[in-house]
Amino acid sequence: MLVELSVMEQRYQAVLAVVQDGWQVSEVARRLGVSRQSVHSWIARYEAGGLPALADRSHRPTSCPHQTVAEIEARICELRREHPGWGPRRIEHQLGRLGVEPVPSRSAIYRCLKRHGLVELRRRRKRREEFRRWERDRPMQLWQMDVMGGVLLDDDTELKVVTGVDDHSRFCVAAGLVRRATSKAVCAVLSASLSRYGIPDEILTDNGKVFTGRFGPQPVEVLFDRICRENGISHRHTAVRSPTTTGKIERFHQSLRKEFLADRSFTSLEHAQAELDRWVTDYNTNRPHQALEMATPATSIPVDDEQDHRGQWVLRRVASNGVMSVDNQMFSVTNAFKGALVDVFVDDTVIQVWSKNHLIKTVARVRSGPVRKVRADGLHVKRQPHTKRQASAGT
Repeated sequence: MLVELSVMEQRYQAVLAVVQDGWQVSEVARRLGVSRQSVHSWIARYEAGGLPALADRSHRPTSCPHQTVAEIEARICELRREHPGWGPRRIEHQLGRLGVEPVPSRSAIYRCLKRHGLVELRRRRKRREEFRRWERDRPMQLWQMDVMGGVLLDDDTELKVVTGVDDHSRFCVAAGLVRRATSKAVCAVLSASLSRYGIPDEILTDNGKVFTGRFGPQPVEVLFDRICRENGISHRHTAVRSPTTTGKIERFHQSLRKEFLADRSFTSLEHAQAELDRWVTDYNTNRPHQALEMATPATSIPVDDEQDHRGQWVLRRVASNGVMSVDNQMFSVTNAFKGALVDVFVDDTVIQVWSKNHLIKTVARVRSGPVRKVRADGLHVKRQPHTKRQASAGT
């Protein structure tokens, strides 16, 4: 009956063959199929520690020169605990701002977070190949606005926060707390933002009743629409069941919940608003943003009225035959989009037609200069809004 020897027994027999029987090391190594260095190592280990020394040992190196030093690892963990929403890229940037030298790589920071159980392992979704980032090319062209709940007082009263961000710079232009998201309360926050920051070209919202009255039994102009009209602002709406159109304000809400509201309540609305104002100031001026190449929104928000704007966005509805007109120039975008509202970017050379995040048509422009009619869906604006005009209170 054949008996399979353990690894330690085979090493022991190899040592005995050399030490007691006088075999050559090379011959023993050849018969076992190992290197001569291995046989010499076994002999040295046996002489130093006897039979137990021939057992398998850990292959882990005794040192790792490129591993992050303990002090920096501790700082990485503390930054992650203070800011649970920060990933390796943002932590890397913050370590540089704090003067850490050398700054660990993002992969080293990720491994550190993983070692200490501070990162949630999950499968990442693959971005669709046809995805395009929908973004205005300068500040004050478009604001995204919405209403978010979940702000709690100590007595379990829930407040709403009316939020707004600039589409290009991610600058928070509105963060006002209200007890109920009524039309008057939401528009009070809007008017305050317009008075403080100026008039944007457009405002994008969802189709909530405080923002639009076009889905009622009889379409009416609500107060929000009236303020936009009186200030020359094009009020744009998301398509039905298309939350990604307002992705930047939704991303702002995610940061607000993780970094400001997590496990927190307030004594009063005034206390909550004061704390929120402090957080928004930090968000706009200190917090690095990955979408801005780790810059802050405040570095991008100023607008010079005299600057040469590269183009403008207008809104058009495709006719039933698939044809549309921009600045008296007619062209076809196929019947697939008939009756649809589309975004059109116009400069002095080309006209680009966008449906949601997809570029569907590009044509050469035959005229130059600004397009006078900004909207063509029932709300006409005779001229482009001026970013420095005083806002209408709309009351």
